Amino acid sequence: MRIISYNVNGIRAAIKKGFYEWLKTNPADIICLQETKATEADVDIKELETLGFEHHWFSANKKGYSGVAIFSKIKPTAVKKGNGFEMSDFEGRVIEMQFGDIKLINAYFPSGTSGDERQTYKYQWLDEMFAYVEEVKKTNPKIILCGDYNIAHEAIDIHDPKGNKNTTGFLPEEREWMTKFLAAGWVDTFRVFHQEPHRYSWWSQRFPSVRLNNKGWRIDYITVTEALRNNLMNAEIFPDVKHSDHCPIYVELKN
Repeated sequence: MRIISYNVNGIRAAIKKGFYEWLKTNPADIICLQETKATEADVDIKELETLGFEHHWFSANKKGYSGVAIFSKIKPTAVKKGNGFEMSDFEGRVIEMQFGDIKLINAYFPSGTSGDERQTYKYQWLDEMFAYVEEVKKTNPKIILCGDYNIAHEAIDIHDPKGNKNTTGFLPEEREWMTKFLAAGWVDTFRVFHQEPHRYSWWSQRFPSVRLNNKGWRIDYITVTEALRNNLMNAEIFPDVKHSDHCPIYVELKN
């Protein structure tokens, strides 16, 4: 079971930059996208279907904003759109697939970059999502939660921890939430296989040199519940894939 999580920062823009050509290289069986900024009707889905992907979308009510999608070559036993929280569902932030006894949740966490009101909502969303996945875990112990978490957890996950200590995405409260989340029985799959520094999944677009010089943040994660830890085979980050200001992240599990 090969899974990729990828914030494409607009699926239509990514397609113009070669996203479909990349899919033809067969990078994974399941592709989880965040920030699609589109509906299914906005893109050419024939190519996806030709490549063997079943596709499911959950778009924001606001046009050109947020949105998640899952493309899968493995047929799911169930699909669910939304997590039941009004604002989260209005913004198209969570979509799920069931594969037998494994639940895959694809989520686009709020960023908090546009001011205090959105930062406050980010904390609300984090609390709601924590409660939601803990409840789901009671009946589905095997869960994969992938997406753009918009949090760099530790100093190793950001190129300039001192300079960004007061920046959203690396605030103490956000990092504490991530610590609490992992302590509740979730595994950061990338760190199971990689302890080395300077491995990032997002680079600011303000200056072209930022990505060139690898001044990034690791804010995209694929976490799994402890029940799946022994199924982990590999995890990776692909910084050379460039359709977005993020890059794809990857996990492989034996199923």
